[in-house]
Amino acid sequence: MIKNELTFEQGPIRPPNEARSLLLRITRNCPWNQCLFCPVYKGRKFSLRSVSEIKKDIQVARDIADEIKDVSAQLKYNGEINNNVVSYIFNQPYNDFYRSMAVWMYSGTNACFLQDADNLIMKTMDLIEVLKYLREKFPEISRVTTYSRSRTVVRKSVESLIKIREAGLDRVHIGLETGHDPLLKLIKKGVSSAQHIEAGKKLIEAGIELSEYVMPGLGGQEMWKEHAINTARVLNQINPHFIRLRSLRVPQRVPLYQMLEEGLFTMQTDDMIAEEINLFIETLDGITSTVTSDHIMNLLEEVSGRFPMDKDKMLEVLRKYRMLPDTDRLIYRAGRRGGTYRSTDDLKNDPDTYQKLNSLITDIQTSEGDEGVEKFITDLADRYI
Repeated sequence: MIKNELTFEQGPIRPPNEARSLLLRITRNCPWNQCLFCPVYKGRKFSLRSVSEIKKDIQVARDIADEIKDVSAQLKYNGEINNNVVSYIFNQPYNDFYRSMAVWMYSGTNACFLQDADNLIMKTMDLIEVLKYLREKFPEISRVTTYSRSRTVVRKSVESLIKIREAGLDRVHIGLETGHDPLLKLIKKGVSSAQHIEAGKKLIEAGIELSEYVMPGLGGQEMWKEHAINTARVLNQINPHFIRLRSLRVPQRVPLYQMLEEGLFTMQTDDMIAEEINLFIETLDGITSTVTSDHIMNLLEEVSGRFPMDKDKMLEVLRKYRMLPDTDRLIYRAGRRGGTYRSTDDLKNDPDTYQKLNSLITDIQTSEGDEGVEKFITDLADRYI
């Protein structure tokens, strides 16, 4: 009999590329939780989970996976998780944990993401015990990933990180955000560029894949050049496996919004951010990193590729956008923020959408002016935060 009451704990977020990963919560919230741009954990207290508690959740996740396989067998699919099995799980009164597990098993990613913000803050031996247990219960998992902070990583020895990797951790996501020290201080990141470099080098030396997040727009109009150049210089010294772009948005619920209201921080426009990213890509040098723009908040998804061979291709994407006529840039921005466009080529490849957006923007300009159009586009983008 199916135990539909089975649940295990999950946190609020994961990286965009972990959308099809099994999500397991290892710690709760963020131990730092002071970054001015981040809305995720504000008002929530950080806490470590006990090893026994985490192992219990892993066992529950395993039990759910096994029960879904049993459903497959009952439906005469011999344990295969196919469309019919997933549809059955979704159309019967199973809870969301069964549904998400069914989707994970169907997707075949065999990836697992450990939540929340900084799991390397756990004692090394505790984390190792958790990782070994996870690998034992889910031998089909091929990749285990987690978030951490540079300030936490620098406190670990390379030897400890090697043991963590050997226990089953494959990749770490770090929120670099910027390599410009005055900006790191302004946004209360709680880390220096030197610590970012040290942490990145340690993880790579330990054989752990490293994914560094960069936030275009974070320097505002006041520090955009320094932000772009010094972030690239830090990454040139680290040479991470992945550089992930995630452009700044400032909803009212983040502390940075107050600085915006008080005139202490001036947002970059989309066109300015394109210029900033252009400078950032130009300054990256001597690395073999893969750049990705895998988030809907980014204006130009096609700024992606492997260094050094794809550098010119990325710069060409930025050049094409910057060379668009003013009207086309406006239409593309609205289409992208609305989830319709993924490339500037869509402007000419989809004339019907182009005309609809052009008419919509013209109507808004007529009734509300250029400020109304900017507000419309901003509201579209802020839906994804």
